[in-house]
Amino acid sequence: MKNKNEIKILKNKSIIKFEGQDFLGEVGIDGRIFKALTYARISVGVISQQAVENGISVLVNENDSEKAVNCLIDEFENERKSGKVSQIFSINNVSVLGFTTKDFNKINSELARNNIFPLILNHVAAENRVNIVVTSSQDEKAKNIIEAEINSKPKTVHLALIGHGKVGSTLIDQVLQNSELIRNRKKLDLKIVAVANSRKIAFNKNGFNETWADDILVAEDESNMDSLIQFSQVNQLENLIVVDNTASAEFVKNYTRLAENGFDLVSSNKIFNTLPISEYRNFRHVLNKKNKKYLYETNVGAGLPLIDTIKLLHLSGENITRIKGVFSGSLSYIFNHFSIRAEKFSTILKEAMEQGFTEPDPREDLSGNDVARKLLILARELDLSNEFSDIKVENLIPKELINLSTEKFVQNLDLLDAHFEKVKKNLKENHVLRLVGDLHGDLQQEKGELNVQLISVSANSSLGQLKGSDSIFEIYTESYGENPIVIMGAGAGAKVTARGVFGDILRLSENK
Repeated sequence: MKNKNEIKILKNKSIIKFEGQDFLGEVGIDGRIFKALTYARISVGVISQQAVENGISVLVNENDSEKAVNCLIDEFENERKSGKVSQIFSINNVSVLGFTTKDFNKINSELARNNIFPLILNHVAAENRVNIVVTSSQDEKAKNIIEAEINSKPKTVHLALIGHGKVGSTLIDQVLQNSELIRNRKKLDLKIVAVANSRKIAFNKNGFNETWADDILVAEDESNMDSLIQFSQVNQLENLIVVDNTASAEFVKNYTRLAENGFDLVSSNKIFNTLPISEYRNFRHVLNKKNKKYLYETNVGAGLPLIDTIKLLHLSGENITRIKGVFSGSLSYIFNHFSIRAEKFSTILKEAMEQGFTEPDPREDLSGNDVARKLLILARELDLSNEFSDIKVENLIPKELINLSTEKFVQNLDLLDAHFEKVKKNLKENHVLRLVGDLHGDLQQEKGELNVQLISVSANSSLGQLKGSDSIFEIYTESYGENPIVIMGAGAGAKVTARGVFGDILRLSENK
């Protein structure tokens, strides 16, 4: 029995296009086209009129395209001389896809989201029959998208993962371990088709498996996004997501080009969202124009639902008046332990490094820059136009350690001990140290006030009661007055961050 949801695909076709001003709707035009091509023994497919373009399109076999153009130029010689027909030309390398659907709007949206825009569209509503013409370079991709929709097959989502350090490699393992469960429960087929670091990129159009690390070792392609874009186009991959798990200021320069070439983005990398406000806003404009998404929940609070909460409050019209808290899981761990234990500061810092809580260079944490970036990201979620230079940041690194290499800095961590021992001795009774980020001021204006500083707080306060590497965020609003919305939980660690990135991937995939 024939499958009613079968998708027919006819390759090696050409569109013959007429363009002109005054001939649309003129009686007999279609008949003359059909008659001329029939006499020339050329098989005619679709005849379609486009009023907006003042044109008519005719579909023929590709090997007949030149003959068809010449034949019609002769047939419409008088109209060309009078200007009614301005030009007749062919568009080669196209394919026709025919299928039956009751909801073509949904399919059309999915095609558009993947940068596929039919060159010709015929929709016979009474029969739910649709024929579309697309370029040959997109026909298989279009077929896969349509097939997933009309046959309720799992939607294939192609992932390119940039960065396979602690977070990146943990994420790859999480995706592979949960892929079957996600396919069954959510009808999503997640395929990791590219994995890269700063040096090399490895490709597998069928998707990497548990041996991905070995495959990357033998990869020969240099890491660049041109090769990724080309790979996605040659293999006609649909539903593309790039995941940036680097801390690279260089890689974020690729975001705009990736969005323009059909990729959605997920990022744990905080750098892009703290670039100059003009670049921040221009990228949002590109995303809107290209109908692409960019999710970055893990930029602040690792796996905690902080950015989403602030977005929802702000979009609902809630007046957020202040955001304050311990933004860094690594510094939370360090000062939670340093405040109550007898060990030296350097000993506890080494512990945090060994457990993967700090950035690769812990000065990124101790400088306050990591917290400052997170604070700025939240400010921009409230449509404030603050720049990084507006933030008052207390740098916890002694001047003599600032310019050392990472290796030299790690070898000299004990030079931090004297300063922090002095700070600890000056603590009031029943007080602890916390590095706090604070966004305040009149947040209805163009800019807010942003501060990052090490402060003493009561051990009984919400900030003082933090444990381990937990983060805490207090969101003050007009409606809630002095009682903030408090979000608290694990704020550091590769597993937590990777799980948060995974959540963004799934949200993007389900909404694609």
